[in-house]
Amino acid sequence: MISPFFLQHKTGATPLRRMSFLEPGPGIEIHAKLEWQQLGGSVKARPAFRILKEAIANGRWKPGMHMLDATSGNTGIAYATFCQAAGIPLTLCMPENASKERKAVLAQLGAQIILTSPFDGTDGAQAEARKLAARQPWKYAYLDQYSNPENWRAHYETTAEEIIQQTDGRITHFVAGLGTTGTFTGTGRRLAEHHPTRRRSKRVTRIALQPETALHGLEGWKHLETAHVPDIYDPQVADAVEAVSTEASYGMIRRVFLETGMRISPSAAANLAGTLATAEKRGPGVYVTICADDATKYREVYNRLNIPFS
Repeated sequence: MISPFFLQHKTGATPLRRMSFLEPGPGIEIHAKLEWQQLGGSVKARPAFRILKEAIANGRWKPGMHMLDATSGNTGIAYATFCQAAGIPLTLCMPENASKERKAVLAQLGAQIILTSPFDGTDGAQAEARKLAARQPWKYAYLDQYSNPENWRAHYETTAEEIIQQTDGRITHFVAGLGTTGTFTGTGRRLAEHHPTRRRSKRVTRIALQPETALHGLEGWKHLETAHVPDIYDPQVADAVEAVSTEASYGMIRRVFLETGMRISPSAAANLAGTLATAEKRGPGVYVTICADDATKYREVYNRLNIPFS
């Protein structure tokens, strides 16, 4: 029997914080959605919960089966948090070079972890998950977050609506990185339907971010030219795709810590760095980005940067 806690849980309702210290000029506002402030500790709580509920409701998962997916870490942790609460076995395929903290958290939550080649990234983890599901369909319910439409729908129905409400409809630019691409695709699709207050003739500009090169330090992010592009990605959603370097991300980690005391993840920092660059290029407007998670899983990064972790 599935736990009532699981069936009744809701994700989202995260705060929007203005990052005024980043604003490069008059008429520019930069805001960040603090997604770690929900159960599961990251933006991935939204799609993970919805994907799991859909698998149960549609009968793809049956008692005794394992939920199965590939992950770079955050979706896996969200899955594991909810599966532990629901009493559902979980198997995750993830690259061997995922942070020690992510692996430790998953182990503590009871997930079975299958490590894949660090050189193949999440593409290799997906390939392994597909093999397992094909070989033992009676054992595994393959969730496939990279192709599952519930991924982007979670953001279409919750993340975007919260952003519209929290900016009083004034948002003019949405900027976010591409991993599974669900956050950008879902939020961007809904924001395409919204016209900023007092700018009825214009719609929200949507900027997708990707790593500057194929070899980068942004766990979970996709370099579109060299990686397998997730099936849920819709290139029509982005008005532009901009590059962010790992160095810019790490520099932003330090800047945010010195200015606010917040310890954010490399991907959250990359989103802020990309948003700042976009604001500098495009000028006045209300810019919103996503801080996917905090530094909980990145102690090694903070040690390398000589930033106190606690």
